[in-house]
Amino acid sequence: MKIIADRHKSFELEELLEKPLFAHLATVENDLPKDTPCWFHWEDGHLWIIGTPSDTFPNRIKQHPKCAIGIIDFNPHTGLVLHAGFRGTATVEPFDEIIANKLLARYLGPNETDWPPRFRQIDRSSVLVKFKPDTVVVRDQSYSLPNDGDVYTF
Repeated sequence: MKIIADRHKSFELEELLEKPLFAHLATVENDLPKDTPCWFHWEDGHLWIIGTPSDTFPNRIKQHPKCAIGIIDFNPHTGLVLHAGFRGTATVEPFDEIIANKLLARYLGPNETDWPPRFRQIDRSSVLVKFKPDTVVVRDQSYSLPNDGDVYTF
């Protein structure tokens, strides 16, 4: 994976990928772009995403494996804006309970009995999307607040 970092303001990609942030998976269907917000798990140079039987993005991946994923860490109280934009190829893989549980635990906590019922019911009828990035653009687009602790209002 080639990392394209801003020469002036950047950050450690691995640190961002350890956080339970939302990713946005960009795919194509019938020549139209589609965006899917999703949770992810980063392991061994791949992003993993769970696809349930009701999700449509796994079929789009099968038809068009080239896709993009954006992940942003944003805090309006501090001005923090970290962006990682991935470009690469995804495949639809059989469900793997170990990877799925790692993914869910980072967002819901380690104790599966505490998870909401809909997440405890994810099973082998689901799939995993395995995204292999070719490139990632890493940019710190943070800004200074007008006064310490203020939040911009629009």
